Amino acid sequence: MKLSEKDLSQIKEKGISEQEVENQISIFKRGNIKVDIIEAATIGKGIFSFSVEEKQDLISFYNSKKENLEITKFVPASGAATRMFKALHNFVAEFDPSKESLRTYLDKKENHSLQRFFEKMEKLPFYNLALDYAHKNTGNFDDLSHDEQRLEIVKSILFEDGLNLSNYPKGLVPFHDYKDGFRTAFEEHLIEAARYIAVNGMAKLHFTISEEHEDKFKAEFEKIKDRAEEKTGVKFDISFSFQDPKTDTIAVDDNNEPFRTAEGKMFFRPGGHGALIENLNNQKADLAFLKNIDNVVTEKNIPEVVEYKKMLAGKLLKLQEQCFDAMKKLESGNTSEEGIQQISKFVKEELFQSDENFKNLSSEEKIQYLKDKINRPIRVGGMVKNEGEPGGGPFLVRNENGEISLQIIEGAQIDQDNPQQVKTAQEATHFNPVDLVCGLKNYKGQKFDLNNYVDPKTSFIADKTKDGKALKALERPGLWNGAMAKWNTVFVEVPVSTFNPVKTVADLLKKSHQPN
Repeated sequence: MKLSEKDLSQIKEKGISEQEVENQISIFKRGNIKVDIIEAATIGKGIFSFSVEEKQDLISFYNSKKENLEITKFVPASGAATRMFKALHNFVAEFDPSKESLRTYLDKKENHSLQRFFEKMEKLPFYNLALDYAHKNTGNFDDLSHDEQRLEIVKSILFEDGLNLSNYPKGLVPFHDYKDGFRTAFEEHLIEAARYIAVNGMAKLHFTISEEHEDKFKAEFEKIKDRAEEKTGVKFDISFSFQDPKTDTIAVDDNNEPFRTAEGKMFFRPGGHGALIENLNNQKADLAFLKNIDNVVTEKNIPEVVEYKKMLAGKLLKLQEQCFDAMKKLESGNTSEEGIQQISKFVKEELFQSDENFKNLSSEEKIQYLKDKINRPIRVGGMVKNEGEPGGGPFLVRNENGEISLQIIEGAQIDQDNPQQVKTAQEATHFNPVDLVCGLKNYKGQKFDLNNYVDPKTSFIADKTKDGKALKALERPGLWNGAMAKWNTVFVEVPVSTFNPVKTVADLLKKSHQPN
């Protein structure tokens, strides 16, 4: 591949090296690599399930340790609300009340989510505001037919002469309507986090956002800060970061040559949420709770969420203590064969890492192997029983060296041409709700460099378009998939009631999103 001086200048401007671009193009030529899943992680085989007593023990352990830790909540929040309102945009573009009824349109679309929206839209937290705009914008709202009114209300939800919600970040869309006013997902994260991450009366939260929305988020925080602090009795330390342009990836054409814009420039795209491992790496905390912006519960359900968050963190801290103790023994230089076997058993049964070749290693090699496996960042992930919700799942996976470890695997990583792999994937009993607690420091109290624990082979090639032309895009290893592939991973069952995402606007009409 020959790059021009202009190309090299463009690469330099983005903070990317020529070698990095060449590496990315070699990935396009190589194609996607499918994972080798051995079996689905299930209760007792990769997923812990704790009794009430065990849960309380872990909660107490976390409570006893947390005041001496630096804790943050890390929330990926750069997503725009556009996808959330996609069906409504299609409705505005397609529906003509002079030619068909709303009922006919809905029956034709067979979109259950859209049907629920129109059946219960009066329960939306922003319905009355949208209704006011519809009256204002039409001037004769009361004279319109029922279907025409519905169309005008949808327009007032979406567009600039109304609430303009589809141009907002998802985190700033009103999610819940309480007696004292509505709350956005952003505010709900503050209210929830205050109950389990506050240390000495201070809760630290970090949101990854689009740079264009920074002013909106800061303005929202100033608006809700006093209310949130009065309600929780906790002060908030909020910080924001953006996806670094140097994590953007080059797009290519069908011949795996750099895709060119109309101006002849190479086209770079954001590298997906996996690029946020860099943002997480910049956090100075001991522990980071990670949760998506759209996954929030109403206030009455927060106590249950808090219990399970503390349970996950308690499990992590206990594991961490065991890892730190094992590392100190291995570093001492006088570990007995019995001690090696005990630590090996811990790595296999508690960290779910195994290698059939281990028994053939010398004592010195065994110690080095165990050090390598133990001295890694740790994540404990809540897993929910599979009830048909979309999302990746927990699996035991074999890497190219024959080693087996626990991973979160997305459907796109499964080899659909391999019947055995497809069958194994279908045996998954749980899915990933993105409910993680991350231990970011080693046994010496030093911060891990998280970039060292990414599996670059798990990047993903997707078909996209730009200005009507087809291209191939490269997404970096997903934040909780390949970007954490070399972490020590433990899964714990949590109830589905702790998972309450909003993927479409109609999800706000579910009972779990109705505070009153």
